[in-house]
Amino acid sequence: MKRFFPFFLLVITGCTIKKGKDAGIDEYLLGQATYFRFNGNVLIAEKGEIVFQKSYGFADFDSKRMLNDSSVFELASVSKQFTAMSILQLMEKGKLKLTDSLRQYFPELPYSNITIRHMLTHTSGLPDYESAMNEKWDRSKIAFNNDMIAFLATEKLPVNFLPGTKWEYSNTAFAILASIVEKVSGQTFRDYLSENIFTPLGMQHSRIYNTRRSLKDTIGNYAYGFGYSDSLKKYILPDSDPNLGFVIYLDGIQGDGVVNSTTTDLLKWDRALKNHTLLSEATQTEMLKGQELMDTLNKSFYGYGVMVVKNVRGNFISHSGGWPGYTTFLIRNTDADRTIIVLSNNNANSPVIAGALEKMIMGDTVIMPYEHKEIKLDSAAIEKFTGTYQANSKIKLERRGVKLFRVLPSGGSLELKPESATKFFYSDGSDRQIEFELDEKNKIKKAWLIALGIKTELKKVE
Repeated sequence: MKRFFPFFLLVITGCTIKKGKDAGIDEYLLGQATYFRFNGNVLIAEKGEIVFQKSYGFADFDSKRMLNDSSVFELASVSKQFTAMSILQLMEKGKLKLTDSLRQYFPELPYSNITIRHMLTHTSGLPDYESAMNEKWDRSKIAFNNDMIAFLATEKLPVNFLPGTKWEYSNTAFAILASIVEKVSGQTFRDYLSENIFTPLGMQHSRIYNTRRSLKDTIGNYAYGFGYSDSLKKYILPDSDPNLGFVIYLDGIQGDGVVNSTTTDLLKWDRALKNHTLLSEATQTEMLKGQELMDTLNKSFYGYGVMVVKNVRGNFISHSGGWPGYTTFLIRNTDADRTIIVLSNNNANSPVIAGALEKMIMGDTVIMPYEHKEIKLDSAAIEKFTGTYQANSKIKLERRGVKLFRVLPSGGSLELKPESATKFFYSDGSDRQIEFELDEKNKIKKAWLIALGIKTELKKVE
């Protein structure tokens, strides 16, 4: 779906902000909301103290009800750390071991030599239930965890790789972990989280919840996730998009997602991780340290339900989440004890926005959002910019007549529109630009990709 941002009245509520450097954060987020339609809630805390908290836009695009600090968001995969916490608590109580095999709990599943630890660290090799059920599940029925496990037992889908030999993100693993929590504790996953995590931490607005199967348990201050429809020229619920039917028929699966919470409650959770409130210090340390290598290039690791990264700005633990209508991100700079939470209910790029906020706080340059206006360039002026450039990934630029395009890995293309003789902006409405610096001979000296204000140098490779 092409991304398009229609004009709507921006209303900002619930502002808590300290003067000084945080004023630049406010300017940045206002710009993202005004020009690139960021919609969501943001919280920044220093050593557990809230220094910035603000709401931008709508909790419900249909009724125009506004977001506030207590609006409840679907967390998507940010939920995985709560599943991990549940497993580790049961381990500390002697109810299970991380070396326990999957088939010890579900002998009907045809997957041998997979342990709980493999599932916690995304090294299990389990097949993806979502893609398989998208093909074969009866879409008139809502699938729950027991349905998913029965489906895998019946279909006998092969593993993607031998357990422990590779890292590959697995929603299947975390959904099965939630079912193990239920088997071992004798409680529903919802009740276990409520009794052992949310209530002890005072997370009063947090729960397992979904609008499509929790019809008797409504939340008045719910942030509904919306996506933009090109054909209708407005934001719609994913339920209305025929391409997103899985949000209904896979709606009962939990453990890999469906924890719902607020920015304030998530700060309480973050403090519990920092202060090992729910686990012993030794177990909490194991949860938050790099257990398995995720990315050799960026040297990022996965712990138990969290990502662990070190870069020039320090050591970080984080997790992102994505589900139609929602993009979420929770990150803490463990050196500075700085927490940033960005929850969007219109699929804004929460992780990159959080990265820009961290850079601003650290004193790095971030380009403020602004309105981009197209100018005209002739083919000769455009031709010199063609070629292949390398940043985190390859970017191929191609001229077609008097227009410049980025050729996508999928084979599609995206027009880059000129706003000056050396700067082009993406035509999809996202806050992305490519900028060039020319030498005295009008040759390219340097090039940069700018994404949500973060500037990364591009190297021409072809």
